[in-house]
Amino acid sequence: MKKILFFAAALASMTASAQIQVVDQKPQISVSGEGKVKAVPDQAKISIAIENRGSNANDIKKQNDVVTEKVVAFLKKFNLPKGDVQTQKVSLTPQYDYDKKKYSHIANQTIVISLKNLDKYDELMSGLVETGITRVNYINFESSKEEQYKSEARKLAMQDAKRKADDYVSALGGQKVSKALNINDNTQIVYPQAERFMAMKADMAAGGAPETLILGEIEITANVSVSFLLD
Repeated sequence: MKKILFFAAALASMTASAQIQVVDQKPQISVSGEGKVKAVPDQAKISIAIENRGSNANDIKKQNDVVTEKVVAFLKKFNLPKGDVQTQKVSLTPQYDYDKKKYSHIANQTIVISLKNLDKYDELMSGLVETGITRVNYINFESSKEEQYKSEARKLAMQDAKRKADDYVSALGGQKVSKALNINDNTQIVYPQAERFMAMKADMAAGGAPETLILGEIEITANVSVSFLLD
């Protein structure tokens, strides 16, 4: 009998506790906000590749080395700071041709260039093509003020979320938006990219001039989810 009474008392206590939690829960509102900032790029990151294929590993490595030396010599004219020209990948890979039943080799080297002065972009790209590089992997246009723009986008997103919360609560009457309880942020950056630059090589071979650089815009978008306490 004592055990039954104890269980009943415990159950009543748990029920009362649950009721208290519901009663004491403070009113909240959850909203989302978005902020966007657009900026004109002022620098670029360029990845180029030097690649040769052949049956003799030593020969194709030498071919790669010749082009690499030309690239390095050409880049010295731009007085780029140390660290703005980096080798990211060097490989010499054997490949087996099952039809011909013999091996060939691929020598590959990837160099990434950070260009802080876009006024020199056309000259740089034209000269790189003339050195004999195999392809341009990518060209990303960036901004030196990226962190500043991220901060601006986040502030705009929070202001947007607060405006939405105020709009909803204004229809209720007797309540107002108070402190933020939770904030979840998702900030994304979309960079403009150049078309594959190797298409220019054929035009140059035919006596044409490289195209003038037309920059797009960097778009920084901040999305936030915010829970506000209501008073």
